[in-house]
Order: sequence, then C-alpha cells, then structure tokens
Amino acid sequence: MQAALGVHCYAALMSDQVLALKLFIRVARTRSFSRAAREAKLSQPTASRMITLLEENLGVALFSRSTRAVTLTDAGSEYLERIEPVLAALEEAAEAVRGNGELRGTLRIGAASIFVSEVILPRLEKFLATHPALHLEFHIEDKRQNLVNDGVDMMLRFGKLTDMAATSKKLGAWPIVVAAAPSYLKAKGNPARPEDLSKHEVIVSGPTSGGGWTLRSKSKEVKIAVEGRIAISASQVGVNAAVAGLGIIAATELSLARYLENGKLVRVLPAWDLGAIDAHVLFPSGRAAKPAARSFTDFLVTELRAHT
Repeated sequence: MQAALGVHCYAALMSDQVLALKLFIRVARTRSFSRAAREAKLSQPTASRMITLLEENLGVALFSRSTRAVTLTDAGSEYLERIEPVLAALEEAAEAVRGNGELRGTLRIGAASIFVSEVILPRLEKFLATHPALHLEFHIEDKRQNLVNDGVDMMLRFGKLTDMAATSKKLGAWPIVVAAAPSYLKAKGNPARPEDLSKHEVIVSGPTSGGGWTLRSKSKEVKIAVEGRIAISASQVGVNAAVAGLGIIAATELSLARYLENGKLVRVLPAWDLGAIDAHVLFPSGRAAKPAARSFTDFLVTELRAHT
C-alpha cells in the first residue's frame, strides 16, 4: 500500500514539474502570465506560484516582472533554450510509444486570415478526423508574425523569408492575380491593358499593399502606379470588399479560387499576373518541430501539391 502510494505521489510530482516547465515556456513565448494561465486552464495566481516555485528550486530568477511587461532574464533565456528540446523530446517519445500515430495537445499556428479561411479551413476536416485528440489554435494576423514573441509552434508566411531564427519548409508558390466583382466591372468598365488600372479603384490589401503593381505577361513586364480609397490590413476583409464591388484586388489565385469559380469575382487582365509568391512553413530554430507541426505541414503539402 505504501509503495503504491509512493509511486502515485512520485507520478503526481513529475506531472506537476512537467506542467510547470510547459507553463514557463508559454510565459516566455507569450510574455504574459495571464495568457499562459488561460491556455493551461489555471488561475493567474496559481500560474504565478508555479513559476515562483520553479525559480526557487533553480535558485535563479527566470523573469523580470513589471506592470508593463514580463521579460526573460539571461538565466531564463538560457533555461528556455535548454528545456524546450527536452520537452519536445518527451512529447515525441510519448507519441512514439503509443504506436498509433495519435497526436495530442494543442498545435498553435500563425497565419494570415485569407489563407486560413480560403485554403486551410475547407481542407481541415480530413486532418481533424485523422487526429481527434489534437486541438488546433489559429493565431490570425496579417502582418508578419514573430515565432518567438507570438508563441506559435509553426507559422505560414508568404514572400521573402527574413526570419533567420527559424527553420522552414516550402509549401508552394502561387501566382498573384487581379480580380474584381462583375458589378464593379459593369459600373466602371473592364481594363483592357495594365495601364488602365491607374484609372480604377484598387483595394490595397495583403501582399500587394506596398507601392505600385508590376504586372507580367509571357513577354512583357509593366509597372503601374495604383491608388485606392480603401486600404485594409486584413487580406480576407480586402477580398470581401472586392466581392462587394468596391474595387479591384490582387491576391493569390489559390486564395481567390472559390470566388472565381462561383462568379463572385472574375479575372481582370487574365493574360497578366503579378508573378508568383512563395509560401513557407516556419518552425522555431534550435529545437525540433513538434510532431503535430510536422504532421500538419505534411498534410498541407499533400493537399496543395496539385495547385503548385
């Protein structure tokens, strides 16, 4: 009886230690005790006590706390770098011994609104059915996210890669096309050549939000200065504005596929596009990607292979 009780207490202690380490990583990544506590389904005082106990056991301060921010100390940064691979290895070992490929826990994914709504969600049911114990948490942000500061396990990013503190895998490359609603073209006319775009309302959104547009055909390249009265930081909302007939938009053909098929949008200047834009999946460097992140990446690569 006493031996069984001792094993139970040891298991509970180990579980509490692992939870404290996971909590430490989430506080470090999100820079927020309250957010990390919510994710762990703990009260903020409980989360704070667990981190305080961890610091007391280590004999060092892991965080500098103020009313404005929570930041890692030098010791905290070193501890984070060392402990993340250990927990990732524990998670992978647990999944390996299950032997059934079952993924558990929460996978945090950073992505732009239009890619999630128009590309991922229509294909997601198959992945969820394959991994019923896995939870997906999408962090929707159309500006460039930061893997560390935003606390995500993987990130979907379009365009040139500039984040050197990450490893990446190419997801695909898709042309950026120009489109508008039939109602807009009926009212304003259909551009016959790229230069005509300068006379039209353009919805400034997504990957084409900076400066003019450079359109390419098979044999020619033309740079056009475009302006619009509507500028929208969220790419999905920009597409919604185009569907509402408010102007012409440029976005990846993959993201616009549903609207082009159902006729809510039509291609403008179909012999021209703005070139192809690369899409990559990014993982934090210095540690192995979570098994769930690798699995979800492989799923997306397979699903989108026909469109690249």
